[in-house]
Amino acid sequence: MKKHNFFAGPSILPQYTIDKTIEGIKDFAGSGLSVLEISHRSKEFIACMNDTIALCRELLEIPAGYQVIFLGGGASLQFAMVPMNLMNTKSAYLVTGEWATKAYKEAKLFGEAVEVATSKDKNFNYIPKTYMVPADASYFHITSNNTIFGTELKKDPDVNIPLIADMSSDIFSRPVDVSKYSLIYAGAQKNLAPAGVTLVIVKEDILGKVTRPIPTMLDYRTHIKAESMFNTPPVFAVFAAQQTLVWLKGLGGVKAMQKKNIEKAQLLYDEIDRNKLFVPTVKDAADRSVMNICFVMAEEYKELEQPFADFAKSKGMVGIAGHRSVGGFRASTYNALPKESVQALVDTMKEFEKNH
Repeated sequence: MKKHNFFAGPSILPQYTIDKTIEGIKDFAGSGLSVLEISHRSKEFIACMNDTIALCRELLEIPAGYQVIFLGGGASLQFAMVPMNLMNTKSAYLVTGEWATKAYKEAKLFGEAVEVATSKDKNFNYIPKTYMVPADASYFHITSNNTIFGTELKKDPDVNIPLIADMSSDIFSRPVDVSKYSLIYAGAQKNLAPAGVTLVIVKEDILGKVTRPIPTMLDYRTHIKAESMFNTPPVFAVFAAQQTLVWLKGLGGVKAMQKKNIEKAQLLYDEIDRNKLFVPTVKDAADRSVMNICFVMAEEYKELEQPFADFAKSKGMVGIAGHRSVGGFRASTYNALPKESVQALVDTMKEFEKNH
């Protein structure tokens, strides 16, 4: 039976990436060595790293003045690295979910962190629209997509202070005006690569403005100077990222991918809205994530939640259980998920409705 992978992360990868990484495990770039054993200082891997960075620049149209680096530690390490490197006395956070909450918590260790707005009052099922960003803050931090609660900021905010974004779960899914941001970071395990590497895009002129001492390993300037090679990078994950970016470029880039993603998401949201058994957790369509689609059983059909989960599993649906904070179901429709898988889930929902 074909499996349809809706896991939120680590998540589905393009078959192209899987096939190419298998080849690389056997023989990396004609070196006669596996990518799992080759030196990160080898000419073959340095070429891989340089090409991966170049593809990032091309696909996201990253302007001059920005550096692209690959780090370990996941987005969670960035929660601390951002304020450590950028925050003088105050920072501002839009708290729209669990990961935004964790980033905000870390910032408090380095000074005054201001929560400009939050949607916690309704279990993070909407994006706050009205808030004031303090002009004296070192930066304003947002989480563009919320994997757990299924909301997404689909437009790049306009603010008068440096803008920082955690784009872990929607990077490369849509065009982004990088020039509006001073720093973007993203754990790779959603739309880019296997877990183990983090993409950071940073505007160089924002660095070096804090007075606190920064540990060498946690200083962005260290990794910029060393071209992501200060310590051994996650070689395999970077190689896999390169393959994914080649695949994405071949499909027409982020604009073409955005069109595909909107079509997939709309297909599923239309069924959730139509089907009397299910209810979307995010009511406002403008706030609904294109990447993580959350829904629950309608109140009068709560007893059917486990039967539907079992039925979906029998149809090959994998990873659709909702996060414990929300319950119900979550279908993650990342770049690599084919529309056929979304259609299979829709057909499963329709068949279950007919049976009940």
